[in-house]
Amino acid sequence: MTPAASTVRLIAIDLDGTLLNSRKQLDPDFPALLDLLRRRGVTVVPASGRQWESIRRVVVPDHDDDGAAELLASLDVIAENGALLARGTHVVATDPVPRSATSQVLDRVAQYNAAGGDAGVVICGRRSAYTNRDDDAFLAVARPYYPLLEVVADLDTVDDDVLKLAVWDPSGAEHGVLPALGEIPGARLLSSAKVWVDVMSPTADKGRALGRLQEELGITPEQTMAFGDYPNDLGMLSRAAWSFAMTGAHPEVVAAARSQAPGNDEQGVTRTIREMLGL
Repeated sequence: MTPAASTVRLIAIDLDGTLLNSRKQLDPDFPALLDLLRRRGVTVVPASGRQWESIRRVVVPDHDDDGAAELLASLDVIAENGALLARGTHVVATDPVPRSATSQVLDRVAQYNAAGGDAGVVICGRRSAYTNRDDDAFLAVARPYYPLLEVVADLDTVDDDVLKLAVWDPSGAEHGVLPALGEIPGARLLSSAKVWVDVMSPTADKGRALGRLQEELGITPEQTMAFGDYPNDLGMLSRAAWSFAMTGAHPEVVAAARSQAPGNDEQGVTRTIREMLGL
């Protein structure tokens, strides 16, 4: 069963593991498809654990082009796994992490590393992101997600609204630093990739941010399509009647999604949208 092309008015798309290929590159067909969808009145919202600035750079890489500037001025974005919702150039909603939770995460990561771990922390603020690690190996994996990243001596001194803490563990986050973090009062822990764990407000979620956008636009879940691959996408998929798990997605996502799309190295998102909407 496929939706009538005229009924789909909103498409939410995760980036890493979904729209971007395994080399973190944008599907070359996506810009043309995005333009076509926007001309047909369909709102396309990238929804990622990445920083707002990172999402804008990935989805609209040619910032100096006049058309790109126009697109950026009107692009809706769900960033930081739902802790930030932006419409065009304006942030319309944030859901910060309590300061007490930030301190506990930093303490437990320090204990994990003292016991032999190699975890790194990025504090994702509204103005910028911050880390106390300056080694090339860590910065190489962190900067693509957080291009606005400051290296500071002490993360406890960061003065910014904390939207999320991203904890990196090269040994594998789900079986490494995630159990070491345990429960953090006032926060929710979410596996966002094989080597990343996000610590967020209990109410911050891609699905909640998508729901707010649906309300503002007057769009229902039955008029919404969504694509994802990891558990941080579950809330978003639940807000879309037309939900797709990418081939190779996390088992929880496969179980939750209504359908499956080809993998991110097979242009799965763009192929599925074109097929489902007859484009």
